[in-house]
Amino acid sequence: MEINDLKIPKSDITLPKKVKIFDTTLRDGEQAPGVALTTDEKIQIAQKLDNLGINTIEYGFPAVSEGERKSAKLINDLGLNANICGLARVLKNDIDALLDCDLSYMHTFIGTSPLHRDFKLKMSKEEIVDKASSAIEYAKDHGITVEFSAEDSTRTEFDYLVDVYKAVEDAGADLINVPDTVGVLVPTTSRKLISNLKNELSLPISVHFHNDFGLAVANSLVAIESGAEQAHVTVNGIGERGGNASLEELVVTLKVAYGLDLDIDTTQLYNLSDFVSRVTGIKMPPNKPIVGENAFAHESGIHVHGVLENAATYEPIAPELVGHTRKIALGKHTGANALKAKLTEYDIKMDEEQFCTVYDQVKGLGDKGKSITDADLKAIAVTVLGKAKEEAVKLIGLSVSSGSGKTVSPTATVKLMINGEEKETSSIGVGPVDAALNAIQILVKGTTNIQLEEYHIEAITGGTDALAEVFVITSDEEDNKATGRATREDVIMASVDAVLNSINKILMIKEAK
Repeated sequence: MEINDLKIPKSDITLPKKVKIFDTTLRDGEQAPGVALTTDEKIQIAQKLDNLGINTIEYGFPAVSEGERKSAKLINDLGLNANICGLARVLKNDIDALLDCDLSYMHTFIGTSPLHRDFKLKMSKEEIVDKASSAIEYAKDHGITVEFSAEDSTRTEFDYLVDVYKAVEDAGADLINVPDTVGVLVPTTSRKLISNLKNELSLPISVHFHNDFGLAVANSLVAIESGAEQAHVTVNGIGERGGNASLEELVVTLKVAYGLDLDIDTTQLYNLSDFVSRVTGIKMPPNKPIVGENAFAHESGIHVHGVLENAATYEPIAPELVGHTRKIALGKHTGANALKAKLTEYDIKMDEEQFCTVYDQVKGLGDKGKSITDADLKAIAVTVLGKAKEEAVKLIGLSVSSGSGKTVSPTATVKLMINGEEKETSSIGVGPVDAALNAIQILVKGTTNIQLEEYHIEAITGGTDALAEVFVITSDEEDNKATGRATREDVIMASVDAVLNSINKILMIKEAK
C-alpha cells in the first residue's frame, strides 16, 4: 500500500502558508538532567537535523563555556542549509560571545512574569523593557537576525506582554517567540493567547511549549491554527522536566492530519530518534508515538488479521512514512494469521498438525506472561519440524530433585509409555538433567540401547525466562544415529524432550531397515 492511500481526515482549519520548524535539541534538549553531549555528537545531530530539512537549529548557549563556543564554530563551518542559532540573555557579553562564533541568528530572552520580575530578576517592568530593547538594538547593529522570547510569557499579564513585544518590534526584532516556560497552557488558552497576540503584533509569531502536562504538541498545533508561523521542538520531546514539544509528533501530525508541506524528509525520523536516544541515554518508552518500538507493532489476532489484509485497518500512517517498520508481535493475543505470516516471513513450511503444535506452544508461553521473540519462534518451529512423526516412546511423568554435598545425590524419577506399556524408574546423576537422562536410558534398554554422544544447550534470548534450546545426538548398539531438538522454558524438560525425540527417530530408522 502506498503512503498516500491511507485515508486520514484532514483538519479544515486555515493554516499559515508556511510553518517553520525550529529545533532546540542541542540546547533545550541537552538541558534534560543527565544529558551532556560532546562536540562530535552535537555535530552529528546537527547534520542529521539538516538532512531532515529543519529550518533553524539552536545549537547551544555560547556564553556558557569555551566548549560551547568551539562547537558553535565547528557547526557553523559545516555550511548547513539550516540557520544556526545561539541563545543569549539580553546582555552585551552574551551577544558578543555569539558574535565571536560568527553566528548570524540569535535567540534572546528575558523573564517578564511577576514571578521572574520580583524573585529572579528583581527588576521593574520598565527596566525589563529597556534591557530587552537595548540588547536587540545592539544585536541588529551587528547584522544579526533576532528572535525574542518573553520568558514565562504564559504567566505574564497580557497587557504588559503586549507592551514588551511591541517594544522589541520597535527595536528591530525579526521574530516574536512565545514560550510556555513551565508548560501550563491547555489548548483553549493556547488558542486565545496566540490569537490575541496575532491581533496586536505585526511580526511573525513562534512558539516554544513545554510538556509538563503532556500537552506541548497539542498546544503547538492549536497555536499554529491560530496563526503562529514557527514552532520550537526537540527530538523525542526531550528537555527539562517533562520535556518539550516532540519534533516527530508535531511534524507528522502537520503533514498527515493537516496536509501541510513542511519540506521535511519524514522517512529519516525514526533513525534520528534512535540516534538521539542512544547518545543522550534517554531511552524512549515502547509506546512513544511515531518512533516507539511498539508504534507499528501488532499482537491481537483481530488487529493482525486486519493489518495483513490492509494495513490501514489498524494503522493511521504507514511505518515507511517515518522510516519505521511494522512488527507482528507474538504473545497470548496472537492469532493464527499472525503466526502464519511470521512463518512465511522465515520461509518455514509445515503441515497443519505441525502448525497447531507451534501455535499451542506460542499461546501457552503467552499465557505465562512471556513475549515470544523472533528467535524464540524460529527455535520452536525448527524443533517441531525436527520431531519424529511417530512416537513409540512418550513421556508420562517426570520428577527431579537436586542435591548438594556428599550425602544427597541429584535424583530423577521418569515414567514413560513404551509401545503402549507404562514403565517407571529412578536414577541418580551429577545433576538433575544427568539423572533424568540416566533414568531414560534404563527404561528404554529393552527396546534400544542408546548412548548420548553430544549435548548442547543454549538460552535463545536473554533473561531468566529465556527459552532453552537443547540439541542432542544419540546412537544405538547398531551405530544408528539421530539428532534430537527441543525448546522449552524448563532446561530439564527440554533435555528430556530432545533425548526422547532422538530415541524415536532411531526406532523409526530400525523399523525402516
